[in-house]
Amino acid sequence: MLNEVADGVWVRQSGWVWSNTTVVRGEAGLLVVDPGINGAELNELADDLDRLGIPVVAGFSTHPHWDHLLWHPRFGDVPRYATSACVQVATEARERGQKMAAESASGIPLELLGLVTPLPADGGGLPGETIEHEAHAVGHAALLLADRGVLLAGDMLSDVLVPIFGPDRPDRLDVYAAALDRLGEAAGQVDVVIPGHGAVARGPEVAARFAADHAYVDGLRRGEQPVDARFGPRG
Repeated sequence: MLNEVADGVWVRQSGWVWSNTTVVRGEAGLLVVDPGINGAELNELADDLDRLGIPVVAGFSTHPHWDHLLWHPRFGDVPRYATSACVQVATEARERGQKMAAESASGIPLELLGLVTPLPADGGGLPGETIEHEAHAVGHAALLLADRGVLLAGDMLSDVLVPIFGPDRPDRLDVYAAALDRLGEAAGQVDVVIPGHGAVARGPEVAARFAADHAYVDGLRRGEQPVDARFGPRG
């Protein structure tokens, strides 16, 4: 079921890797962010949206991993936005994403996976501000809802998963740390952070999430093998 975590912001968590769907009420209707995961849950999400009685006017994918590129016919034939870089990767890897989705979950409308379009320069009427970076994936974007005091962090700032880095590049730890700094500036305007996976952070827990991720990344930058309670040792 949808749980309201701020005014006009709801979260529904899947049993698959604690994945979060976020629904945001805008002026024209609802924005559905990263819906998932399996077919039964997507149907239940559609039921939840019906009960709100507000039309879905757009979707948004925070990044081009298959579990953030899903959709369901009952949400409607509406624009599904992402950053331009995310759209390029999602389009090029669509068949691979469909295969991974079919192997990982059941009942997913595979024909709708990855059908995203670049977010227009004017924001396409989406509520909030997008913050694009490449810390976790090419074209990753967080969504800042400063008027609600909420940051949708995509696949960062989780309490159940340690930082998972983007493409293999020499400076990817630096890229991740820089993205944390950018999100940290945005987080100064919020008291709720919604990660792509795990529990919603509120109040003091927001700073704790940033501290945990910084400590993990900084440990790797020093050449250490950090041990993190969220996932154990990881290199």
